[in-house]
Amino acid sequence: MWIALRLISLVLLVASAPRWWPALRTIPRVLRERDWSAIFVRTCILVGVLFLMAQVVPLGWRHDNPPVVSEPAWDSPQTRELFVRACADCHSNETKWLWFTNIAPGSWLVANDVHGGRNAMNVSEWIANNTRNGRRAREAGEAVTSGSMPPLQFLLIHPEARLTDSEKAALAKGLEATLAK
Repeated sequence: MWIALRLISLVLLVASAPRWWPALRTIPRVLRERDWSAIFVRTCILVGVLFLMAQVVPLGWRHDNPPVVSEPAWDSPQTRELFVRACADCHSNETKWLWFTNIAPGSWLVANDVHGGRNAMNVSEWIANNTRNGRRAREAGEAVTSGSMPPLQFLLIHPEARLTDSEKAALAKGLEATLAK
């Protein structure tokens, strides 16, 4: 039924082509008559005003790093080095706040990622012998192995955080050995 209605509407459209075809030919002339430079300037001014207004929104302004309370007993220096290179900016209290973290909307995105990462797992406030450590260790290892961590937006800004497959495997194994304690 639906296909038949579509075919009928297509036939009626083609049959009425001589009536609407001249109107289509006038569209490019109408577009040429517009002052596109004025539209471009107005659009740039609007975007600039919105950008300046976004700077007033206080989200992402606080760039404090709370003190490091405790750190897990790392199973090896290599695990700690890989973690610091690929994970510590979001999963510790030792975040390096770069210049663009002071400018909205970048500040909003980075603050959201850092606070979310610290809430999920923060090695700077590690509680030894916690019952949730084993689950966190497995989840951290799986996230690194699957490639979901570090996230793409982090890797675009921090190319040094890219891990090879062997480094991912070593980090996952080291995280499970370290964090499961």
